Amino acid sequence: MADTITYVGLDVHKETISVALADGGKRGDVRAFGQIVNTPTALARMLAKLSQPGRTLKFCYEAGPCGYGIQRQLSAAGHDCVVVAPSLIPRKPGDRIKTDRRDANNLARLHRAGELSAVWIPDPAHEAMRD
Repeated sequence: MADTITYVGLDVHKETISVALADGGKRGDVRAFGQIVNTPTALARMLAKLSQPGRTLKFCYEAGPCGYGIQRQLSAAGHDCVVVAPSLIPRKPGDRIKTDRRDANNLARLHRAGELSAVWIPDPAHEAMRD
């Protein structure tokens, strides 16, 4: 039996991260997982809950002021993580209601569909030079 893929959308803020899951397949269910505190410990606990044998996790979140620490932590744990350009996320005309939960659901759904554009992720030395 092949691995099942679960796409995880993260709406990252300074204090919290909203998490949504999209099951693999074209019509898989998209659901909110909840909200966690934006700390490495809380992220590791979430990974422990989501990780199961035979399940592949693919994460994505929007590039922003929080940096690339989450991407580095998820990649170090052996998971695929994409940081996407916020300006290139497809939006429906007239879609003005913006909540953390909806953004996370939308990211998970679009990541599953392959409609997100990834940004270049600098290594820690490049990021330190930029700061």
